[in-house]
Amino acid sequence: MDWIEVVGVIAGVLTTSAFMPQAVRTWRTQSARDFSLGLLVLLIAGNSLWLAYGVLKGSTGLVAANLVTVPLTTYLLAVKVRRG
Repeated sequence: MDWIEVVGVIAGVLTTSAFMPQAVRTWRTQSARDFSLGLLVLLIAGNSLWLAYGVLKGSTGLVAANLVTVPLTTYLLAVKVRRG
């Protein structure tokens, strides 16, 4: 793994970690009321495209980060749609 990929892996760990407290809070409260529906839809679309890009480029950092972030964001969207 070259240094550029290391930078990508670190960036993925940091951005995914920053998102985790919101996912945990939503899990505990079973409410995603504070999230905008538009935000969640755009995040899922954007992170899905980053995932595809990472696969196409063979970037371990992009793939790993977005394999975690896309399902977490999809969970938040599901809670938002079901419970508000």
